[in-house]
Amino acid sequence: MAREHRTPLKRVSHGSLSALARSTSADNGPTGLDFLEPAFTEFADEAAAMHRNIERMGDLYETLETFNESFCSFLYALNMNAYTVEWPQAPRPDISFKLGEERAEQVAARAAAQRTPAPSSPPPESAQTDTRETSPGIDAEAAQEDDPVRATSRASTSAPAKGRPGAKPKMTVKEKKERAVAVEKVINILPLEYRGSEPRLRDHMETIVSKLMDAPKGLRITDCASPPEITQARANKCLIALVARKVAKKSSAGGAALYTWVGIP
Repeated sequence: MAREHRTPLKRVSHGSLSALARSTSADNGPTGLDFLEPAFTEFADEAAAMHRNIERMGDLYETLETFNESFCSFLYALNMNAYTVEWPQAPRPDISFKLGEERAEQVAARAAAQRTPAPSSPPPESAQTDTRETSPGIDAEAAQEDDPVRATSRASTSAPAKGRPGAKPKMTVKEKKERAVAVEKVINILPLEYRGSEPRLRDHMETIVSKLMDAPKGLRITDCASPPEITQARANKCLIALVARKVAKKSSAGGAALYTWVGIP
């Protein structure tokens, strides 16, 4: 059994034409080449098929060239976009901009409540009045001398109360908004865990930032902590983050660390 030819050219090769000529009976044609007609017919068909395939390959090449240009433009746009655009973190459903505004308002209200001075207890004057009423023999001049003494003692006891760091003047609505905006700017430059991935840690950081803003002379770690809500370890962690971002400065006073507010550089 003869081996099957796999390509069109082998069917019209020199050997195939010789074999065809030897196997063909005597030809009555004038030239004696009539046996070539079927071979050239097949050759023409195969050449036409090859020409069509080459044309299709040319079309495919043009299509690939157009695709390459488009894809290169896409990659170039992505590269330029990466160099020129800074993508912010996409907000999550539970941590949105609205939630951030509400937290800023809560922090401002909490800071205002902390700055409101606590009502001082009235001095026990009733007992002294009763004593005077039961003993009418007390000289009036002695009573007049006692009044300046009581006034001086009352002033001396009330003076430290006014100088306490917790007793600060109440902020106006405008000041509250400005404080909330300032605190929000500080939070935005801190690591992600302080910007919303841990809501409780963000609240603690906002509270500590407000305390530092209200204390120009600086605060210690114990002043920033307010157990059980803000432990000393949590306050230390927040202060370290603020010092790392250079919005707070750490110094030493009396052998203890003192943190002073600097602000956004």
